[in-house]
Amino acid sequence: MFDSELAKEILNQILTAARRIERRYEDIHVPDDFLLSDAGIDKLDAICMMLIAIGENLKNLDKITDQKLLLQYPEVDWKGAKGMRDIISHHYFDLNAEVVFSICRDRIPGLIKTVIKINNAL
Repeated sequence: MFDSELAKEILNQILTAARRIERRYEDIHVPDDFLLSDAGIDKLDAICMMLIAIGENLKNLDKITDQKLLLQYPEVDWKGAKGMRDIISHHYFDLNAEVVFSICRDRIPGLIKTVIKINNAL
């Protein structure tokens, strides 16, 4: 068995990061909104930092749960979320704004919903 309080703390950190992404993404309507102004680039940078934090926390969650907890919730691409952390960290200047835009639009809402579901189940 794993430390459910520690798992909840990690899940809450993931949730905080995901909600920050949602807030920062509110005014972004197309991928170019990230690239055409300093404010957009700053939002892209800030969102990427939160994606790194999410990926790192997911790796930590896997570590304390022997990789068994997230497997119970296949509605999220956990491997992709963890991999995004590595891509951003190691290849930041090759990052595609369209990919980040797509993650914000298509993946973050489901991640939030699932993290809340997991947290409530613990």
